[in-house]
Amino acid sequence: MAYMITEECIMCGSCEAECPNEAISEGDDTYVIDPTKCTECVGFFDTQQCYEVCPVEAPAPDPNHKETREQLIAKFKSLHPGKEPKL
Repeated sequence: MAYMITEECIMCGSCEAECPNEAISEGDDTYVIDPTKCTECVGFFDTQQCYEVCPVEAPAPDPNHKETREQLIAKFKSLHPGKEPKL
């Protein structure tokens, strides 16, 4: 499942720099996560880096974009051809 940024976002920008898929960008009122690029950091890390660095815990699972671990690994491989995911 992709993550999303909730209204708790204080626009600090911490999450954007930590996203290994460059899925996070600045929106009008909050940062936003592109669900087509978010792999929940699967392939890179054991935890979601945006959530780990957020001082207000604004990143949360997006119920509109549920994906299995296998789907997230497949997305990782499509975003990073030739790179092996950390499993």
